[in-house]
Amino acid sequence: MNDASARTSRFSKSGKMNWPRFQKLALDLLWYVVVILLALAVMVPFIWMIVTSLKGQTEVFAYPPTWIPQQPQWENYLDVWQEAPFGRYFLNSTIVAVSVTIGQLTACVLAAFAFARMNFKGKNTMFLLFLSTTMISSQVTLVPSYLIMRSLNWIDHYQALIVPFLANAFGVFMIRQSFRTVPRELEEAAILDGCGRFRFLVQILLPLCKPILASQALFAFMGNWNSYLWPLIVTNRDDMRTLQIGLRYFVSGEGGTQWGLYMAAAVLISVPVILIYFLVQKTFVESMASTGLKDI
Repeated sequence: MNDASARTSRFSKSGKMNWPRFQKLALDLLWYVVVILLALAVMVPFIWMIVTSLKGQTEVFAYPPTWIPQQPQWENYLDVWQEAPFGRYFLNSTIVAVSVTIGQLTACVLAAFAFARMNFKGKNTMFLLFLSTTMISSQVTLVPSYLIMRSLNWIDHYQALIVPFLANAFGVFMIRQSFRTVPRELEEAAILDGCGRFRFLVQILLPLCKPILASQALFAFMGNWNSYLWPLIVTNRDDMRTLQIGLRYFVSGEGGTQWGLYMAAAVLISVPVILIYFLVQKTFVESMASTGLKDI
Protein backbone atom coordinates (compact mmCIF):
# COMPACT_ATOMS: atom_id res chain seq x y z
CA MET A 1 0.00 0.00 0.00
CA ASN A 2 2.76 2.34 0.98
CA ASP A 3 4.83 1.33 -2.10
CA ALA A 4 1.88 1.95 -4.46
CA SER A 5 1.25 5.32 -2.86
CA ALA A 6 4.90 6.21 -3.23
CA ARG A 7 4.91 5.23 -6.94
CA THR A 8 1.74 7.25 -7.53
CA SER A 9 3.25 10.21 -5.74
CA ARG A 10 6.43 10.01 -7.82
CA PHE A 11 4.43 9.69 -11.04
CA SER A 12 2.31 12.74 -10.18
CA LYS A 13 5.34 14.71 -9.17
CA SER A 14 7.14 13.71 -12.36
CA GLY A 15 4.12 14.67 -14.45
CA LYS A 16 3.96 18.11 -12.84
CA MET A 17 7.64 18.65 -13.50
CA ASN A 18 7.58 17.54 -17.14
CA TRP A 19 4.42 19.30 -18.30
CA PRO A 20 5.74 22.86 -17.84
CA ARG A 21 8.91 21.85 -19.67
CA PHE A 22 6.90 20.42 -22.57
CA GLN A 23 4.71 23.52 -22.60
CA LYS A 24 7.78 25.77 -22.72
CA LEU A 25 9.29 23.77 -25.58
CA ALA A 26 6.02 23.95 -27.52
CA LEU A 27 5.80 27.72 -27.01
CA ASP A 28 9.44 28.14 -28.05
CA LEU A 29 8.85 26.05 -31.17
CA LEU A 30 5.75 28.06 -32.04
CA TRP A 31 7.67 31.30 -31.52
CA TYR A 32 10.50 30.17 -33.83
CA VAL A 33 7.99 29.15 -36.50
CA VAL A 34 6.28 32.55 -36.33
CA VAL A 35 9.62 34.39 -36.48
CA ILE A 36 10.80 32.32 -39.45
CA LEU A 37 7.53 32.95 -41.32
CA LEU A 38 7.79 36.69 -40.65
CA ALA A 39 11.42 36.70 -41.78
CA LEU A 40 10.45 34.92 -45.00
CA ALA A 41 7.62 37.38 -45.58
CA VAL A 42 10.15 40.20 -45.38
CA MET A 43 12.93 38.50 -47.35
CA VAL A 44 10.95 36.98 -50.23
CA PRO A 45 10.17 40.30 -51.98
CA PHE A 46 13.81 41.36 -51.67
CA ILE A 47 15.05 38.02 -52.99
CA TRP A 48 12.59 38.25 -55.87
CA MET A 49 13.89 41.73 -56.66
CA ILE A 50 17.45 40.41 -56.90
CA VAL A 51 16.37 37.44 -59.02
CA THR A 52 14.39 39.67 -61.39
CA SER A 53 17.35 42.03 -61.76
CA LEU A 54 19.31 39.14 -63.31
CA LYS A 55 16.62 38.13 -65.82
CA GLY A 56 16.10 39.12 -69.43
CA GLN A 57 12.88 40.71 -70.61
CA THR A 58 11.44 37.40 -71.90
CA GLU A 59 12.26 35.46 -68.75
CA VAL A 60 10.72 38.14 -66.53
CA PHE A 61 7.27 37.46 -68.00
CA ALA A 62 7.70 33.69 -68.27
CA TYR A 63 5.00 31.52 -66.70
CA PRO A 64 5.37 29.74 -64.39
CA PRO A 65 7.96 32.12 -62.88
CA THR A 66 11.40 30.79 -62.01
CA TRP A 67 13.47 31.61 -58.96
CA ILE A 68 16.82 30.87 -60.62
CA PRO A 69 17.62 32.77 -63.85
CA GLN A 70 18.55 30.44 -66.69
CA GLN A 71 21.09 32.93 -68.05
CA PRO A 72 21.93 35.62 -65.47
CA GLN A 73 21.99 39.03 -67.13
CA TRP A 74 24.75 40.74 -65.13
CA GLU A 75 24.91 43.44 -67.77
CA ASN A 76 21.60 44.81 -66.44
CA TYR A 77 23.55 46.59 -63.71
CA LEU A 78 25.93 48.13 -66.22
CA ASP A 79 23.08 49.14 -68.55
CA VAL A 80 21.10 50.86 -65.81
CA TRP A 81 24.22 52.77 -64.75
CA GLN A 82 24.71 53.98 -68.33
CA GLU A 83 21.09 54.73 -69.29
CA ALA A 84 20.59 57.24 -66.45
CA PRO A 85 23.06 59.38 -64.47
CA PHE A 86 22.82 57.12 -61.42
CA GLY A 87 26.39 58.03 -60.52
CA ARG A 88 25.28 61.63 -59.97
CA TYR A 89 22.14 60.52 -58.15
CA PHE A 90 24.24 58.30 -55.92
CA LEU A 91 26.63 61.17 -55.13
CA ASN A 92 23.75 63.52 -54.27
CA SER A 93 22.08 60.98 -51.97
CA THR A 94 25.39 60.24 -50.25
CA ILE A 95 26.16 63.91 -49.66
CA VAL A 96 22.67 64.60 -48.31
CA ALA A 97 22.38 61.48 -46.12
CA VAL A 98 25.88 61.75 -44.62
CA SER A 99 25.58 65.51 -44.02
CA VAL A 100 22.18 65.18 -42.35
CA THR A 101 23.38 62.26 -40.22
CA ILE A 102 26.45 64.14 -38.96
CA GLY A 103 24.54 67.38 -38.43
CA GLN A 104 21.60 65.67 -36.76
CA LEU A 105 23.83 63.74 -34.37
CA THR A 106 25.70 66.91 -33.43
CA ALA A 107 22.54 68.94 -32.82
CA CYS A 108 20.73 66.13 -31.01
CA VAL A 109 23.68 65.36 -28.73
CA LEU A 110 24.13 68.99 -27.67
CA ALA A 111 20.40 69.54 -27.10
CA ALA A 112 20.03 66.21 -25.27
CA PHE A 113 22.98 67.05 -23.03
CA ALA A 114 21.41 70.38 -22.09
CA PHE A 115 18.03 68.78 -21.29
CA ALA A 116 19.52 65.80 -19.43
CA ARG A 117 22.50 67.16 -17.48
CA MET A 118 22.00 70.91 -17.08
CA ASN A 119 19.60 72.83 -14.85
CA PHE A 120 17.94 76.00 -16.08
CA LYS A 121 14.59 77.68 -15.58
CA GLY A 122 11.73 76.23 -17.60
CA LYS A 123 13.73 73.20 -18.76
CA ASN A 124 10.92 70.66 -18.48
CA THR A 125 8.34 72.96 -20.04
CA MET A 126 10.67 73.76 -22.92
CA PHE A 127 11.41 70.08 -23.43
CA LEU A 128 7.72 69.16 -23.52
CA LEU A 129 7.05 71.90 -26.05
CA PHE A 130 10.01 70.71 -28.10
CA LEU A 131 8.84 67.10 -27.90
CA SER A 132 5.29 68.05 -28.91
CA THR A 133 6.58 68.91 -32.39
CA THR A 134 6.77 65.18 -33.07
CA MET A 135 2.97 65.12 -33.18
CA ILE A 136 2.93 67.52 -36.15
CA SER A 137 2.87 65.68 -39.46
CA SER A 138 5.58 66.64 -41.95
CA GLN A 139 2.90 67.20 -44.59
CA VAL A 140 1.49 70.06 -42.49
CA THR A 141 4.76 71.99 -42.69
CA LEU A 142 5.48 71.10 -46.31
CA VAL A 143 4.20 74.31 -47.91
CA PRO A 144 5.68 76.72 -45.31
CA SER A 145 9.03 74.92 -45.55
CA TYR A 146 8.98 75.18 -49.34
CA LEU A 147 8.19 78.91 -49.19
CA ILE A 148 11.11 79.43 -46.82
CA MET A 149 13.45 77.52 -49.14
CA ARG A 150 12.26 79.57 -52.11
CA SER A 151 12.67 82.88 -50.27
CA LEU A 152 16.24 81.87 -49.40
CA ASN A 153 16.85 80.89 -53.04
CA TRP A 154 17.80 77.37 -51.98
CA ILE A 155 15.70 75.48 -54.52
CA ASP A 156 17.94 73.11 -56.49
CA HIS A 157 20.71 73.45 -53.90
CA TYR A 158 22.04 71.07 -51.27
CA GLN A 159 20.98 73.46 -48.51
CA ALA A 160 17.31 72.74 -49.20
CA LEU A 161 17.92 69.01 -48.88
CA ILE A 162 20.07 69.21 -45.74
CA VAL A 163 19.28 72.17 -43.49
CA PRO A 164 15.58 71.41 -42.69
CA PHE A 165 16.55 68.02 -41.24
CA LEU A 166 19.50 68.99 -39.05
CA ALA A 167 17.28 68.90 -35.94
CA ASN A 168 15.14 65.98 -34.85
CA ALA A 169 12.97 66.07 -31.72
CA PHE A 170 12.68 62.31 -31.42
CA GLY A 171 16.45 61.94 -31.70
CA VAL A 172 16.90 64.45 -28.88
CA PHE A 173 14.41 62.47 -26.78
CA MET A 174 16.17 59.15 -27.37
CA ILE A 175 19.66 60.48 -26.62
CA ARG A 176 18.41 62.44 -23.59
CA GLN A 177 16.94 59.29 -22.09
CA SER A 178 20.23 57.49 -22.62
CA PHE A 179 22.21 60.34 -21.04
CA ARG A 180 19.96 60.23 -17.97
CA THR A 181 20.93 56.62 -17.29
CA VAL A 182 24.52 57.70 -16.54
CA PRO A 183 24.89 58.26 -12.76
CA ARG A 184 25.31 61.82 -11.53
CA GLU A 185 28.14 60.63 -9.29
CA LEU A 186 30.25 59.94 -12.37
CA GLU A 187 29.83 63.52 -13.57
CA GLU A 188 30.57 64.92 -10.12
CA ALA A 189 33.75 62.84 -9.88
CA ALA A 190 34.83 64.06 -13.32
CA ILE A 191 34.23 67.69 -12.32
CA LEU A 192 36.31 67.22 -9.16
CA ASP A 193 39.14 65.95 -11.36
CA GLY A 194 38.99 69.18 -13.35
CA CYS A 195 36.87 67.91 -16.25
CA GLY A 196 34.67 70.53 -17.91
CA ARG A 197 31.18 69.92 -19.29
CA PHE A 198 32.25 69.59 -22.91
CA ARG A 199 35.14 67.27 -22.05
CA PHE A 200 32.81 65.15 -19.91
CA LEU A 201 30.38 64.95 -22.84
CA VAL A 202 32.99 63.96 -25.42
CA GLN A 203 35.29 61.70 -23.42
CA ILE A 204 32.93 60.04 -20.93
CA LEU A 205 29.26 60.42 -21.83
CA LEU A 206 29.38 59.70 -25.57
CA PRO A 207 31.48 56.50 -25.28
CA LEU A 208 29.01 55.18 -22.69
CA CYS A 209 26.06 55.90 -25.00
CA LYS A 210 27.44 54.55 -28.28
CA PRO A 211 24.52 52.15 -28.89
CA ILE A 212 21.89 54.90 -28.90
CA LEU A 213 24.10 57.12 -31.06
CA ALA A 214 24.47 54.31 -33.58
CA SER A 215 20.70 53.83 -33.60
CA GLN A 216 20.06 57.51 -34.20
CA ALA A 217 22.68 57.57 -36.95
CA LEU A 218 20.97 54.60 -38.62
CA PHE A 219 17.54 56.24 -38.42
CA ALA A 220 18.87 59.54 -39.78
CA PHE A 221 20.75 57.92 -42.66
CA MET A 222 17.89 55.64 -43.69
CA GLY A 223 15.29 58.37 -43.41
CA ASN A 224 17.18 60.72 -45.69
CA TRP A 225 18.47 58.07 -48.07
CA ASN A 226 14.90 56.89 -48.69
CA SER A 227 13.34 60.37 -48.66
CA TYR A 228 11.12 60.96 -51.68
CA LEU A 229 8.52 63.72 -51.25
CA TRP A 230 10.76 66.58 -50.10
CA PRO A 231 13.53 66.05 -52.71
CA LEU A 232 10.82 65.80 -55.37
CA ILE A 233 9.54 69.25 -54.38
CA VAL A 234 12.82 71.15 -53.98
CA THR A 235 14.78 69.71 -56.93
CA ASN A 236 14.09 70.45 -60.58
CA ARG A 237 17.45 69.98 -62.26
CA ASP A 238 18.52 66.48 -63.15
CA ASP A 239 21.98 66.98 -61.62
CA MET A 240 20.42 67.71 -58.20
CA ARG A 241 18.11 64.71 -58.00
CA THR A 242 18.66 62.03 -55.40
CA LEU A 243 18.46 58.31 -56.05
CA GLN A 244 14.78 57.98 -55.19
CA ILE A 245 13.78 60.80 -57.55
CA GLY A 246 16.14 59.54 -60.24
CA LEU A 247 14.59 56.09 -59.97
CA ARG A 248 11.13 57.59 -60.34
CA TYR A 249 12.05 59.35 -63.60
CA PHE A 250 13.90 56.27 -64.78
CA VAL A 251 10.78 54.16 -64.27
CA SER A 252 8.64 56.67 -66.17
CA GLY A 253 11.10 56.36 -69.07
CA GLU A 254 12.93 53.25 -70.24
CA GLY A 255 12.82 51.51 -66.88
CA GLY A 256 9.06 51.38 -66.90
CA THR A 257 9.05 48.60 -69.50
CA GLN A 258 12.43 47.03 -68.69
CA TRP A 259 11.73 45.26 -65.43
CA GLY A 260 15.19 43.73 -65.26
CA LEU A 261 16.78 47.19 -65.41
CA TYR A 262 14.24 48.57 -62.95
CA MET A 263 15.00 45.85 -60.39
CA ALA A 264 18.75 46.29 -60.93
CA ALA A 265 18.38 49.98 -60.11
CA ALA A 266 16.34 49.14 -57.01
CA VAL A 267 19.04 46.71 -55.84
CA LEU A 268 21.75 49.36 -56.28
CA ILE A 269 19.74 51.80 -54.19
CA SER A 270 19.14 49.24 -51.42
CA VAL A 271 22.73 48.04 -51.02
CA PRO A 272 24.13 51.07 -49.08
CA VAL A 273 21.34 50.96 -46.49
CA ILE A 274 21.86 47.23 -45.95
CA LEU A 275 25.61 47.71 -45.53
CA ILE A 276 25.10 50.53 -43.03
CA TYR A 277 22.68 48.37 -41.04
CA PHE A 278 25.13 45.47 -40.84
CA LEU A 279 27.89 47.83 -39.70
CA VAL A 280 25.83 49.12 -36.76
CA GLN A 281 23.72 46.01 -36.17
CA LYS A 282 25.41 45.03 -32.92
CA THR A 283 25.18 48.44 -31.29
CA PHE A 284 21.67 48.94 -32.68
CA VAL A 285 20.42 45.74 -31.02
CA GLU A 286 22.19 46.69 -27.78
CA SER A 287 20.44 50.07 -27.72
CA MET A 288 17.03 48.51 -28.30
CA ALA A 289 17.61 45.94 -25.55
CA SER A 290 19.32 48.00 -22.86
CA THR A 291 18.25 51.62 -23.18
CA GLY A 292 15.87 52.49 -20.36
CA LEU A 293 13.24 55.20 -20.73
CA LYS A 294 12.88 57.25 -17.58
CA ASP A 295 10.00 59.55 -16.80
CA ILE A 296 10.08 62.88 -18.61
